[in-house]
Amino acid sequence: MTAAAVLLLVLGNWLGLAWTPPEREMGDVYRIIYVHVPAMWMAMLALVLNFGCCVAYLFKSSWKTDALAEASGEVGLLFGSYGLVLGAIWGKPTWGTYWDWDPRLTAMAIMLVTYVAYMALRGFVEDPEKRAVWSSVVGIISFVNLPIVWFSVRWWRSLHQIQSTPKTVDPDMALALRVNAWASLILLTLFLLHRYRIALATREAEVALPEALPTDAPASRNASEVA
Repeated sequence: MTAAAVLLLVLGNWLGLAWTPPEREMGDVYRIIYVHVPAMWMAMLALVLNFGCCVAYLFKSSWKTDALAEASGEVGLLFGSYGLVLGAIWGKPTWGTYWDWDPRLTAMAIMLVTYVAYMALRGFVEDPEKRAVWSSVVGIISFVNLPIVWFSVRWWRSLHQIQSTPKTVDPDMALALRVNAWASLILLTLFLLHRYRIALATREAEVALPEALPTDAPASRNASEVA
């Protein structure tokens, strides 16, 4: 999977930088979409998974579900922050500023802050069961922002463009975007797998019972025996 991700990333970057034509209005500045858009897609995919795990844990407690919720929340926050930074880099030459209180940008920033709070809660609560329940509730509440982020450009007229489709872009652009999206999906899967294993191992260590003292262990000696 790692090799496939690297190969697709190399191919996708070559397609995005060399193969695809310049955009009619933005010229070469638009090329950042080949990494910005997949990053946002992966963030939303991971946070949807986090939402599903949070709901599932409240219905049936499972350390595996809790570990996957932690992994997906952290990885979703990573991709979302990465995508937001890329969007700011694109915004400077396009809008003339790195940041504008555009509905899409504002909703995305609020959503990321709520997931920062979600991860902070997981770090501050020591009791595993309380942590799992409380963070599941916070994860469900945080998810409310995700549909707002997705539909914001359709609900409000703003600087951010409406989502493109394969029918509205050059076929070469669609190909480059698909290749980079698949590369990002493989990376997302790898990150989730590794982070899930770490989270599950940590959880199992937290809830493991202390080892019993062997029955044939010698009794401790008193002070007179030592003397």
